[in-house]
Amino acid sequence: MSRAFRSRARGSSLRYRTFVRSAVVVIAILSVFSCALLRGEDSPAPKSVTVPAIDFKHSSLPNGLEVYAVEDHSAPIVAVQVWYHVGSKDDPQGRSGFAHLFEHMMFKGNEHMSPDTFDNLTENIGGENNAYTADDVTVYHETVPSNYLNPILWAEAERMSALALNDGNFASERDVVKEEYRQRIRANPYGEFYHDIEKKSFAVHPYKRPGIGNIEELDASKLPEVKAFHSTFYRPDNATLVVVGDFNPAELEGWVKKYFGAITKPSAKIPRVAVKEPPRKADKRDTTYSPRAPLPAVAITYLAPSLRSNDSPALSLAAEILAGGDSSRLYEKMVYEQQVVQSVSCDSDLREDLGLVVFRLILASGKTIADAEGSLNKEIEDVLKNGVTEEELQKAKNRFLTGKLEERETVNGKASALGQAVVMYGDASRVNTDLGKLQAVTTAQIKEVMNRYITGKKKVVVEYLPETMKPGSVPPPSQKKEAKP
Repeated sequence: MSRAFRSRARGSSLRYRTFVRSAVVVIAILSVFSCALLRGEDSPAPKSVTVPAIDFKHSSLPNGLEVYAVEDHSAPIVAVQVWYHVGSKDDPQGRSGFAHLFEHMMFKGNEHMSPDTFDNLTENIGGENNAYTADDVTVYHETVPSNYLNPILWAEAERMSALALNDGNFASERDVVKEEYRQRIRANPYGEFYHDIEKKSFAVHPYKRPGIGNIEELDASKLPEVKAFHSTFYRPDNATLVVVGDFNPAELEGWVKKYFGAITKPSAKIPRVAVKEPPRKADKRDTTYSPRAPLPAVAITYLAPSLRSNDSPALSLAAEILAGGDSSRLYEKMVYEQQVVQSVSCDSDLREDLGLVVFRLILASGKTIADAEGSLNKEIEDVLKNGVTEEELQKAKNRFLTGKLEERETVNGKASALGQAVVMYGDASRVNTDLGKLQAVTTAQIKEVMNRYITGKKKVVVEYLPETMKPGSVPPPSQKKEAKP
């Protein structure tokens, strides 16, 4: 489950315009993968796919703003993204959901912009705009026809420098975020389950505060806190501007200096999370009973490294092998053959500071938590002892690589890949090296990293059970047996 929360759950839905991707490139990718699958056992190992490099240019302003630009004249469109190095882990104490709330506030305009400015500059001319808040970053993005680049840069600079922070805007957007919480957590039969996984898996790190927050802490937030959050984190030296598409480099440079260069760099230091999550000393099991749970669910988590770790590619591929699609190892065994669970997932959920390896199971009717855990443990143990096959690894690489290459067929996808390399990985060059590292992962590395983070390590088990399974509970009338006459 993604922890990135999209903004603007407002009355009117966003209109997205999908730009045509290159069918020739996709066909070429699929042909490479098909050849790999058709090789016999005695054939040489599949060759690595050559990933076209993203040719970026980097500059910075005296106020600390980092700027990355990629020319792509294949279509008359341009993508603009502003990455702020602030996410839900930076929420003030007792104010979970605050970064997400503030993301909403960034669309409320200022003395120079109305709340509809971004829609008018994007959707009304066939483009799109949105934003999302994750654990470590908040990202604002637009895709527009090339001739609208100038006003988009102006608008992004405007909301970086000043916002319409007043009681009316604050109250309305807080209500929107509270409604999001109700829809995603309370109305979803398993919303509380996913919410609890975050809360229970970390002991002290602020990743334990789910980004969507909760109603009580949102209600307790005050307008002065919002203003302080903007001045603390929404500043040029905490931002990265990424522009990809059809633009004139000289014009881009001039506009960036004109609009962003005038924003003052605050003298105060940017506060960073310094809390370190300690190693787990014992297994932990937590059980929640909910009237909304149709079937029992259970999650098992292990602590994992930062996404900047050298183990990141192998962990991602391991999760893909185990539960990536209906033909994955866990799905084949647990859903189809044993029919012990209805669904199973495995995520290598790596973040800037540290991450989790997460297994999630929703049980089949009539099965117990012990049944599901026993089946899962057996499959994990098999990987720890015997590793995975070359065929499984190649299939996982193909799935990963296909998705990444398809993403890079769009200007927005290129911008996202570059922004992630710069802000999350701390190294822009990784946009051109990480896929190569992924292709180089071996079956021995998969076995090694799985053992490194699971064998002998302590786990957290989160059980989410129907209310009727609670000891001493009385079953509803529909579940009581009728008395015999």
